[in-house]
Amino acid sequence: MTELAERPPATTENGAPTMGHVHHWIGGRIVEGSSGRVGKVYDPATGRQTKEVDFASSDEVDAAVHAALAAFPAWRATSISKRTDVMFRIRNLVDQHRRDIAALLTSEHGKVTSDALGEIARGLENLEFATGIPHLLKGGYSEQVSTGVDVYQLRQPLGVTAGITPFNFPAMVPMWMFGNAIACGNTFILKPSEKDPSAALFLAELLAEAGVPDGVFSVINGDKVAVDRILAHPDVQAVSFVGSTPIARYIYETGTRNGKRVQALGGAKNHMVVLPDADIDLTADAAVSAAYGSAGERCMAISVVVAVGDVGDALVEAIKTRLPKVKVGPGSDPASEMGPLVTREHRDKVASYLDKGKEQGADVVCDGREHPLYGGEGFYLGVSLIDRVTPEMDSYRNEIFGPVLEVVRVATYADAVKLVNDNPFGNGAAIFTRDGGAARQFQFEVQAGMVGVNVPIPVPVASYSFGGWKDSLFGDLHMYGPEGIQFYTRAKVVTSRWPDPGTSKVDLGFPRTR
Repeated sequence: MTELAERPPATTENGAPTMGHVHHWIGGRIVEGSSGRVGKVYDPATGRQTKEVDFASSDEVDAAVHAALAAFPAWRATSISKRTDVMFRIRNLVDQHRRDIAALLTSEHGKVTSDALGEIARGLENLEFATGIPHLLKGGYSEQVSTGVDVYQLRQPLGVTAGITPFNFPAMVPMWMFGNAIACGNTFILKPSEKDPSAALFLAELLAEAGVPDGVFSVINGDKVAVDRILAHPDVQAVSFVGSTPIARYIYETGTRNGKRVQALGGAKNHMVVLPDADIDLTADAAVSAAYGSAGERCMAISVVVAVGDVGDALVEAIKTRLPKVKVGPGSDPASEMGPLVTREHRDKVASYLDKGKEQGADVVCDGREHPLYGGEGFYLGVSLIDRVTPEMDSYRNEIFGPVLEVVRVATYADAVKLVNDNPFGNGAAIFTRDGGAARQFQFEVQAGMVGVNVPIPVPVASYSFGGWKDSLFGDLHMYGPEGIQFYTRAKVVTSRWPDPGTSKVDLGFPRTR
């Protein structure tokens, strides 16, 4: 395989780089788009367009589904031991090329190298989980449930499956999906974000090198046209999605209306409740780390600190003193701790909540627009802190998805729990305290799918499953882990009997155990 990250960029006669082009991956090879429609891919650190990405037509989606359908029978019949061997090779190749993938993430998403490498490490955990597929697909067997009758249950793949993934984790979220999907014997079509699509093509090349047969894994780039065709195609059996809540609801309703199995993870407003007994320095460190990592473009980022009782002033001051130390700069700079946002439009939308907060009575303690890089060519916004936010304010009611941390002050623990539970989102929640009883009560009462105790970003390890409650999840099953195996398979129960033909007779009675 030619390593994408090591290919020298083409240049014009004066030495300037030429525009790159991102195509599709269908049937085990790169396929140039034929729709005539393309999207723009930017380097967020410079604000310059660096590539064009093909936008697929419905016919191109159909071609990927056709390739997946053709590949499914042989892949589904491939032994579990062989599929396991392929999964190990995928895992090892991703590990071997983690810095190449990280470079692509930095160049198109903007995240700093350390964060990009962390994303890949978490994705690798999911690939490692999928290498355990011989154990994960074990069924159950009951002997002699009736005289001479045995019953066993097994899980079988669905067929053609698809994943629609977000811009904020261009490598990790696809690995959440395709690892379990193809290990279970399905074929898989990936529709990555059009904002940063190159990592998906790199992964496709790695999967081919690992021995994934042609057609088992495809990449279709595009916009709503591609998404709608995936949701409507009669041969696509299941769709996974991660993104905003309005789109998640649309994906879920459209896909299920077309008879598909759908898991659609939506938005979040993750709260970190801080009790008066919490260690202020430890809590402030955690809040800054969880709010501003990856420029706040994480579905599990802490966006609201809930200060209980009289802890508010000390906590806000501790967070404020840490903010000037956060190094904002291009992701390629090893000294940078936080990079730019993914697009100029998104950066401007995030920044607009600072004015809205002030207009509606909040205290803007730190305004990221005062950072020297804001307003330049790159899509930068410095770290921002808004205090004395109330639930009625726009900045609280909406998912900001950027480097803006809000502080809501409440009088009691009960008020804090009510605030979290009244919020329409239920992705993650955390509590910081030294009181074990309070922590246990919190995890019992809080309405969120993932809970942290003195852990600000409680993303489950790969052997558990990821997903929220309320408007943060549409569908019955969470993503990856054991529930991921359930999602990509269906159960079959076999009842068998090997009787003596001489004892056979007609019996019209209702079947019963004997």
